[in-house]
Amino acid sequence: MGKRIIQQRRGRGTVTYRAHSHRWLTEVKYRGLDDIEKNSSITGEIIDLLHSSGHSAPIALIKYSNGEKVYMFAPEGVRVKDSLESGIKAEIKKGNTLPLKNLPEGTLVYSIEANPGDGGKLCRASGVSAKVISHLSDGTIVELPSKKQKKFNSLCRATVGIIAGSGRLDKPWVKAGKRHHATRARGKLYPRTSGVAMNAVDHPFGSGRGRHHSKIKSPSRFAPPGRNVGQLRARRSGRK
Repeated sequence: MGKRIIQQRRGRGTVTYRAHSHRWLTEVKYRGLDDIEKNSSITGEIIDLLHSSGHSAPIALIKYSNGEKVYMFAPEGVRVKDSLESGIKAEIKKGNTLPLKNLPEGTLVYSIEANPGDGGKLCRASGVSAKVISHLSDGTIVELPSKKQKKFNSLCRATVGIIAGSGRLDKPWVKAGKRHHATRARGKLYPRTSGVAMNAVDHPFGSGRGRHHSKIKSPSRFAPPGRNVGQLRARRSGRK
């Protein structure tokens, strides 16, 4: 009898694949969208720069003028005691948070809201940024780091600049142990065995002469969990 493949084990939701969110610093999102930000702006000061094992980018603890404290992703080049603004009338400056409709075309932004007031859901990894492409009557077109262009509600907020931590991938792992500890902190499995390296009894892609998938990589849409591996529900495969 073969073993359960990785997709089946992940689906069970056991400790091995569960996110270790109890070790993470906190939830990172914008302050609530209130009348202050809708009509004016509010000033805050960075009082600390922190690290969270659940996030790849450094986190800034910001204290606003009304005493409210918020955790946000830090942009490149900021320091403790720097001042930041948030709101519709904020200056278009690195680290400030504004609605997309107030940002000129070509502005680099990150931590974009998918819906106004949700706190910022997109473009949150270290060293990444999106670009405001154009403003339409019914929304704003933004080019994401994947080069895909997406239309957002013009009232969605975003932070000006590039998110900090851009050199994270420049340094090689060198040792497997380094990679093990880094992935373990994020609740990810390492090392992960390739399906083509397994025996036929252990994986649909196993066995065969050399490392190649012995079955087509696009399974049926109605394939059972043990067979549903490869390019799931692929719209197309191969060259265009």
